[in-house]
Amino acid sequence: MTERPGGDVTLTITFFYYRDLAAAQAFYEEVMGFRLAIDQGWAKIMAIGGTAHVGLVDEAKGMHKAEPVKPVQLCIRVPDVDAWYAYAKARGLANLSQLFVNDEIGIRAFVFDDPEGYQIEVQSATRAGA
Repeated sequence: MTERPGGDVTLTITFFYYRDLAAAQAFYEEVMGFRLAIDQGWAKIMAIGGTAHVGLVDEAKGMHKAEPVKPVQLCIRVPDVDAWYAYAKARGLANLSQLFVNDEIGIRAFVFDDPEGYQIEVQSATRAGA
């Protein structure tokens, strides 16, 4: 059996594809507070926390095209979901849900959409180990 190469993964990036890269970058910097970690021109790698990153890609150059249906969600876990919810309401974020609790998986959360319809979930754990 062939073994996986050794060593830790040093960076994780999930890529989203946009028609308007500048608007996406502005949203993730100004609203989400993510830092531009790597600027590849038509791809902007935004640091979320730890080794987690989201890559914003101009659909004209990337491996995929922006599509109207987005069957993917970016989820961030935060220490104070209520503070984030108040912030999201004050910013008037698109498709902002009510706060909800999911006891089955132990979270309190809400969702909203980024400028091109990718859903973002912000959550806090409601119990240890969740």
